[in-house]
Amino acid sequence: MSSRLVGVGVGPGDPELMTVKGVNALRAADVVVVPVMDSGERGRAEATVLHYVPEEKVVRVVFALNERTDRARRESAWDAAGDRVAGLLRERGAVAFATIGDPNVYSTFTYLAQTITELVPGTVVETVPGITAMQDLAARSGAVLTEGTEPLTLVPVTAGSAVLKEALAGPGTVVAYKFGRQAAEVAEALRETGRLDGAVWGSALGLAEESIRPAAELDGGPLPYLSTLIAPARRDGGRGGKL
Repeated sequence: MSSRLVGVGVGPGDPELMTVKGVNALRAADVVVVPVMDSGERGRAEATVLHYVPEEKVVRVVFALNERTDRARRESAWDAAGDRVAGLLRERGAVAFATIGDPNVYSTFTYLAQTITELVPGTVVETVPGITAMQDLAARSGAVLTEGTEPLTLVPVTAGSAVLKEALAGPGTVVAYKFGRQAAEVAEALRETGRLDGAVWGSALGLAEESIRPAAELDGGPLPYLSTLIAPARRDGGRGGKL
C-alpha cells in the first residue's frame, strides 16, 4: 500500500474555524506532524491540532520558520524535516501535516511535499483546504473582500514594498500578508496610493491576544510577523455598482 501524506489546513488560529473534513483527516492519520521553530515554542498549528487529537499522536518537527536570510540554513532545516517525515511515512503509512491557513497558500507544506516525492517515491500527496487569515479578518472586521467584477490581489510584503504599491495602484481589493516587520513601509504605501481609508489590519485572529484596527492607526511600529492587511477596493457606485 502506498504511503499517504495529507496537508491539512487548520485555519488562522481559532480552533472553531477548522473544517469537519480537516478534523476527520487529522483523526484518520496514523500520526500528525506539526511544524515548530528551532526555538521550540508551540505554534498556532500545534495548538489547534491539540483541540482535536491526543498529544501522543502529534510529532513535532523542526522547520526554520523564522529564518528569512540564511538560505543554506533554511534548506538544511527543510532537508532534515523531510528526512524525519519520510521515516514516519515508511513506519506508519499515513501522515497528516498541519499547517495554519491553507496548505496551498504560502505554506511550508509545499516544500515538504516536494521533498517527500523524491525521498519516498509513490507517496500519495493530498491537501485539505483551510480557512485563510484574510477570510477571518474580513469576517471579524466587516471588510468586504470582493464585489461584482472586482479583482482580488494577495501580496506577501516579504516580496518588497514595490510589489505592494503596484497592487494598491490597481482597481481591486489588496490583501497583504507577513507585513509585521515592515509596517512602516505598508503605512507609507497606503498613504501614497490613497488607499488608507477603509483599510484594516489584524493579528492573532481568534486568539486571546487578537488585535484588529483601522490601518490609519498604523504608526510605523513593529507588529506581529503574521499580521494581515485588507485594503478594500474603491466603491462609489452604490449597491451593485461593480456588477
